[in-house]
Amino acid sequence: MKKFNPSKLEEFTKENLKKENFSNPNLIVESFFQIIQKSVLVSLFDKLKFRDMLANLTSYEKDMLSIELFELIHGNQKNGFEGIVEFLSQYNLAKWTIISVVLYYNDRQKEYFIKPTTTKNVLKYFEIKELVYKPTPSFEFYDSYKKILNEMKKNVHKSLHPDNAAFTGFLRIGME
Repeated sequence: MKKFNPSKLEEFTKENLKKENFSNPNLIVESFFQIIQKSVLVSLFDKLKFRDMLANLTSYEKDMLSIELFELIHGNQKNGFEGIVEFLSQYNLAKWTIISVVLYYNDRQKEYFIKPTTTKNVLKYFEIKELVYKPTPSFEFYDSYKKILNEMKKNVHKSLHPDNAAFTGFLRIGME
């Protein structure tokens, strides 16, 4: 099995979803599909459903999806997020993993991948009562959760930062 390389997928995402590529909706939709396919964060079941959905999209629907992706990444993130949720809802694919994976791989330093069980556990463990997780993605939740996580990051000791060699060594040992 090939090792998964998140940096390579981030590079792929940034290269394929840069502004000038949005003049070609087919390329954008295919790139979105490839991001989902290459990610270990999205379930195989969702990957297959997503593939089947894309195979049946009209060129107009691909245009609409690419417009929403443009808004999400390069325009008004709230409008793009809500537009993608609305679009994918028609196919029962408006899921946190599918929507947040493209944000995350486009900018792993600023955006977050929302894994439902992990997110619920974080909210419970840190007793974050003002934020209630719901299975249907919403920009309001994403934005609020992102602000909470950013605030938490400020309070993490530098020795636990992923760029720290000791932390990286610890992760390697923990993964063996």
